[in-house]
Amino acid sequence: MLQLGVHVSVAGGLERAVDRAHKKGCQAFQIFTTNPRSWRSRPISAETARLFSLRLKGCGLETVVSHMPYLPNLASPREEVYCRSVGALADELLRCQLLGIPYLVVHLGSNLGAGERSGRERIVEALQKAIIDSGSEVLILLENSPGTRNSMGSTFEDIASIIESLPRQSRRLGVCLDTCHLFAAGYDIRTPQALERTLGEFEGCIDPERLKLVHLNDCRGGLGSHLDRHEHIGLGQIGLEGFRSIVCHPLLRERAMILETPEDSRRDDSGNLEVIRALASDIK
Repeated sequence: MLQLGVHVSVAGGLERAVDRAHKKGCQAFQIFTTNPRSWRSRPISAETARLFSLRLKGCGLETVVSHMPYLPNLASPREEVYCRSVGALADELLRCQLLGIPYLVVHLGSNLGAGERSGRERIVEALQKAIIDSGSEVLILLENSPGTRNSMGSTFEDIASIIESLPRQSRRLGVCLDTCHLFAAGYDIRTPQALERTLGEFEGCIDPERLKLVHLNDCRGGLGSHLDRHEHIGLGQIGLEGFRSIVCHPLLRERAMILETPEDSRRDDSGNLEVIRALASDIK
């Protein structure tokens, strides 16, 4: 059975997110543990952590994932932003550990024109420092980017080079593959054959055991458009055949899958979950 879920709100308390995920019929879910558009994070009380853990056990949800806020940029050449970003990552690792969340998804950020080499060095230093400073055992999942201007991590080689630059901390690093970002960056996944080629490239660079999570999002832009615009499953350029291939693939179907699709008049989270479950029914 797929570990399938969505990103859910924590409005009203972190523990409420568990109830929302359970109500949607999720086996997995993703949250922000704090305001994603602020540098400030409210401390998590022991009581909140206790309630969160109790709700998780009570609902029997298999996988919970946290996502880093939007403001941190681990590749930034701007010292003040960079220092705050490293501190935010270390803080979020500790928040995850307190809540019993095993995975933290991290965007690799933008080098802001300073170049890929500079950006990579900044990211490696940031990851190393945050891992050491936090002392947590939470696994950091490096998310691939769509290849927008100056963004880091749009290729498998980029991500592999970061992991390889941290031999002592590499056991603390995993990967999250976002389907919209993959397609926008130029990796074709629209057919079983195309998906197999793309995953072959992935396995040629990165140990597949590092892949812990898949973000399931269709893409509004075309192949290699570098457009980071998520679309409802099957209504974008990847299409239903692409997602049928993804959810039925033996490597990917064993990983937790989180939808980050829009909610609008056309479809909501439940509608997208229903489409994915129908596609997954084709698993032999």
